[in-house]
Amino acid sequence: HELFTSRQLLALTTFSDFIQDAIRNCEKDAIRSGMVDDKLGLEDGGSGATAYAQSVGIYLAFALSRLADYGSSIATWKPSGEQVMQTFKRQAIPMTWDFPESNFLGDKAICWENAVKYTADNLENTQAMGNLPNGFAFQMDAQSQTLSKDKVVSTDPPYYDNISYADLSDYFYIWLRRSLRPIFPKLYSTIAVPKAEELIAAPYRHGGRQQAESFFLNGMTKAVHNFSKLAHPAFPITIYYAFKQSETEDDKGTSSTGWETFLEAVLSAGFAITGTWPMRTELSNRMIGSGTNALASSIVLVCRKRSAGEVAISRRDFIRELNSTLPEALLDMTRGEKVSPVAPVDLSQSIIGPGMAIFSKYPSVLEADGKPMTVQIALQLINRFLSEDEFDHDTQFCLHWFETFGWGSGKFGEADVLARAKGTSVDGVASAGVLVSGAGLVRLLKCTEYPKDWNPEGDQRMPIWEALHHLIRVLSSGGEGEAGKLFGRIHRQAEPIRALAYRLFTLCERRGWTEDARGYNDLVTSWSQIESASHKEDRVGMQAQMDFTEDKK
Repeated sequence: HELFTSRQLLALTTFSDFIQDAIRNCEKDAIRSGMVDDKLGLEDGGSGATAYAQSVGIYLAFALSRLADYGSSIATWKPSGEQVMQTFKRQAIPMTWDFPESNFLGDKAICWENAVKYTADNLENTQAMGNLPNGFAFQMDAQSQTLSKDKVVSTDPPYYDNISYADLSDYFYIWLRRSLRPIFPKLYSTIAVPKAEELIAAPYRHGGRQQAESFFLNGMTKAVHNFSKLAHPAFPITIYYAFKQSETEDDKGTSSTGWETFLEAVLSAGFAITGTWPMRTELSNRMIGSGTNALASSIVLVCRKRSAGEVAISRRDFIRELNSTLPEALLDMTRGEKVSPVAPVDLSQSIIGPGMAIFSKYPSVLEADGKPMTVQIALQLINRFLSEDEFDHDTQFCLHWFETFGWGSGKFGEADVLARAKGTSVDGVASAGVLVSGAGLVRLLKCTEYPKDWNPEGDQRMPIWEALHHLIRVLSSGGEGEAGKLFGRIHRQAEPIRALAYRLFTLCERRGWTEDARGYNDLVTSWSQIESASHKEDRVGMQAQMDFTEDKK
């Protein structure tokens, strides 16, 4: 109630009370016009005057929901169009400092008449056209539903912990319940929307982050297993994945929990994954205009039931199958003969599909010690086919992002898709100091933007990409002597740094990025001199240490 002014509350409660009057009058008018009345409501499958009047009441409740969306103290004003903007421009209730208020009884913009008109327009455009069948909506628990039996399934599951749907639904539920509870007493039996069973990882509901994650993954595995058991065997199941990427630290290093654990859940449910295709699912202006790093893309997992006849294979056999399958799949994706050519930024994600098709068709892939291979290891082996196994995850991301956007900006959603495929996250790469992210856009930092007081010994996350560009920065400003000093502090990464410089020089030359190519070329051609300067610096340092020790004696 605190989201509405007293006037708004009075208007919305009055309209919701009138909906019940409208239902009663509509039923009388329908009977008077000759419509048969079977005395059954919609919940009981009725199709006479009673059900007809209730349907009209539902549509009026939709119009009331529109009024509620625009008629709150969270609504905003759009000066360019001189219009009131809705409360829910995204899946959250934001803080606003002031608000406009529409005249619900008027005939302009957000008023009752227009709310009814917009609802009617929407209904006209959602009718089944031609010979197409009608659509139906049911409320069921995905973990126990039977609706999908022998049907084609395409599902967009909850987004881990990104959106609390049930909490947000209360905003509209209170008004719908006030108007429609007599029609659907079971659906509106609770004061607010039920929340305990909602399949999201909400720590405040389950006593902490770990318990929430366990609740989500267990529930999601059950739900996906139910789809696998019931769905029509002749067709694949498509599952949309659009969780914002995150990372965790464990004994194996940094890994992307959301993507990898979700794949584990799908495989545990008895599916084989045959495709992983990126899809652009949001308007670009929503991403940039919101001022946040909202997702612009989803990954569509194409799944089939795993064949029962397969047996476990060894790591060596798995790699052998990758070697025979992925090169051709990579060619198909890049030359675009069987499908449209895949953009460089999407290639790492797309190649996971044919790779996981091999991994997931077997009950397990056994390591040398007999333990099953994890999804994380399988993804690392698949990514090697893009010739980047000598580089860390952050560097692999930067390399592919640079190939597509250079030093320009790209959409956060595309960066998130690429980061997932590389086993990292956009926030993680940003924390390494090589990237800036905000307002829905992502951009790699040029070496001239790197800090001059960089301390490699104290850098907790130092990708090869960062070390290379610091080396170019120092070489450019201080010459080979200064570069040699820095080289001595990062010499353990010398070979991958040089390999990355060669690769980036070739890329820039091919793209005609002459200025960038010069920087990488200068580093490569000065490499031996930088090494010599580094060794000289080491000898000077050793001599100084010996002199100091002798003086102490």
